[in-house]
Amino acid sequence: MLLLIAGLTPARASAGTPPASGVLPAADFRSPRPAAGRIGVAAAPVSLRYTFDGGVRNPITDLAGGHELRPLAQNGGALRLVPQGPGLAVDYPDRCTLAREIDCPRAILEGFRDDGLNPGTRTLQYGASVLMTHGDLSDGANVVQKGYSVGGVSQFKLQVDHRLGHPSCVITGRTGRIYRAEPWVDVADGRWHDLTCARANNRLTTIVDGVPRAWVRVPRRLSIANAEPLRVGGKGPAQGNDQYAGEIDNVFLTIGD
Repeated sequence: MLLLIAGLTPARASAGTPPASGVLPAADFRSPRPAAGRIGVAAAPVSLRYTFDGGVRNPITDLAGGHELRPLAQNGGALRLVPQGPGLAVDYPDRCTLAREIDCPRAILEGFRDDGLNPGTRTLQYGASVLMTHGDLSDGANVVQKGYSVGGVSQFKLQVDHRLGHPSCVITGRTGRIYRAEPWVDVADGRWHDLTCARANNRLTTIVDGVPRAWVRVPRRLSIANAEPLRVGGKGPAQGNDQYAGEIDNVFLTIGD
């Protein structure tokens, strides 16, 4: 049975003074890869949602006030909170056109190691709202992820890759085999789109604006568990990070029923 999350409309700021938009202060350093050690999985259902409506003067946390995300940047990359409806969204650096990718501005949001965000083999839903144009596209544009698809790490990821603007959902276990559900849908049209990745039973499904558009069969026993933090907008702040360009809002993660 396909499990759909009930809408992506978050609780927005109440009427009155709007939240403060502007540039998010970012640490300019290469985030070290966390030591693995023993890796755990979620022991209870998890439900996180980030609306980014707290403004630039407050830490970025989920709606319950936890699971902080910190801005990380290199080469002058900057994240901005910009108006989106009555609240805010995160605006990422423009797509870089410099001759050397190593010189490009880069910026992402990154959490801290939290094995409680590892789904293991449990049902899983994650996603975000995105706003992109074809000028934002590249060979890699990661929206939200935890882990990597190589090196036996395991991963879940949402991306908008390639020049066609196709969203895709990806999960990988420790064997390194990649399972990807990519619909023939262009979401880089300058409008907001709600993207959901849903793993239930033996399927991974990509849902665009509430409509299932592609699915792939995955092993029921495939486990996703890694020591990596949750990341939004790229797989890190360093070179080759599959930098996202455009705006992101309403990031969410649900594990279990």
